[in-house]
Amino acid sequence: MILYYAPGACSQAPHILLHETGIDHDARRVDLKSHTLDDGTSYYDINPKGAVPALQLDSGEVLTENAVILQYVGDRAAWPEVLPPLGEFRRYRVLEFLNFITTELHKRFGFLFNPNATDAFKQFVIADLRKKLDYIDGQLGHGPFLMGEQLTLGDPYLFVIAGWAEKMIGLDQWSNLSAFRERMMKRDSVRNVLKFEGLLKEEAPVD
Repeated sequence: MILYYAPGACSQAPHILLHETGIDHDARRVDLKSHTLDDGTSYYDINPKGAVPALQLDSGEVLTENAVILQYVGDRAAWPEVLPPLGEFRRYRVLEFLNFITTELHKRFGFLFNPNATDAFKQFVIADLRKKLDYIDGQLGHGPFLMGEQLTLGDPYLFVIAGWAEKMIGLDQWSNLSAFRERMMKRDSVRNVLKFEGLLKEEAPVD
């Protein structure tokens, strides 16, 4: 399968999950300004919506929408904790968090990234975001993950959101979310993806 991504975008969440679960994949970078791939071909030929992520399966089928791609990967991981099987109520708790992140957090940050949004409108959005982040900070508690001891679908996605929040709002008000981001930063899957996307410098070897 091939994941189409843009550095630092929400596509980072399935990118991390693919590394976390060890599912074999390729990853191809998308320039979201020109909507082209590195070889100059149009990304619209892959995803007519023009957004990342997109996941091209071996069959040629293409999946879009971040929450759906995360669920698809979760269902194929040899790791039932990341997305419990059908029939287990915990599965729906995992999907509940996933949908909260995509609808209540991600979509609001989308307004902040819009260059046409006025400062007044952005402040309105930030005020609303603070309430949503209050909720997720309370749900995290001491973690280490959203649902306690096991990493699930929402965690890589929340890591991306926490990074956006850190840059655009700051995380001083949300100590649990800040600590969660720091814990996630120590995971090999996260560091590998950040390096691959050019967002984490190679560490100098220790003499």
